[in-house]
Amino acid sequence: MRTITGVAEMKAASAAWRKQGRTIGFVPTMGALHEGHLSLVREARGRADVTVVSIFVNPAQFGPQEDLARYPRDLSRDAALLAQEGVDVLFHPDDAEIYPPGYRTYVEVHGLQNRLCGASRPGHFRGVATVVLKLFNIVRPDLAFFGWKDAQQLILLRRMARDLDLEVELIGLPIIREPDGLAMSSRNAYLSPEERRAATVLSRSLAEAEKAIRAGEKDAKKIAGLVRSAVAAEPLARLDYVEVVDESDLQPLPTVAGDVLVALAVFIGPTRLIDNLRIRV
Repeated sequence: MRTITGVAEMKAASAAWRKQGRTIGFVPTMGALHEGHLSLVREARGRADVTVVSIFVNPAQFGPQEDLARYPRDLSRDAALLAQEGVDVLFHPDDAEIYPPGYRTYVEVHGLQNRLCGASRPGHFRGVATVVLKLFNIVRPDLAFFGWKDAQQLILLRRMARDLDLEVELIGLPIIREPDGLAMSSRNAYLSPEERRAATVLSRSLAEAEKAIRAGEKDAKKIAGLVRSAVAAEPLARLDYVEVVDESDLQPLPTVAGDVLVALAVFIGPTRLIDNLRIRV
């Protein structure tokens, strides 16, 4: 596996592959890799000639009081995992490569960036859209792979790609869960053993919502209420939000119909976790 840290070198490698007619599969990450990330890597390897994985902890998507400084980082471990998976290139730029001195251009996706997690984390999705567009322009992938755990992120990035006529297909893959249902996340490493047990309330509350929907419940407020009640029953959990929305545009649904997304964010102690249920009604 080749490790590239410079933007110019990454662009040159991509240009050479494209000249050879090779397709490029790309998995953008912030490191602290887990099985969820590796599932994306395997899909990329199966569908493209060359697989590139980026590791870049993007400062632009963290708020002033968020966990940028303590976000888990272990490059040597991550690199070993990627090498084992047969990744061709690890792209690991530093902050100055992505945001050189004087940088002042940002991307916004209006109508999507301030909903759900965006309401709780102002500026977060501006940072996400900006760094992903830059990475797309540097790596020039044909296919890019994302997990549906970050559903709002994928929906927003697909809209960005459509609106800006980007020549990349964004592929979403299912949430990878622990045996007890907890969605895999790099931030799970923050949890104490007691908090780790409590964190299953996210998937358990979504299971209550799914059960109700499959039983015929159509009232979105009642479905959200079931989730709130389940979260409230866990002493270590504090609900940030739960919403029942249309998957296409993240707008609230009064009645569940079509492609429905039930999304929530919950604080377990000081750690904020997200999860969602996608269901077609």
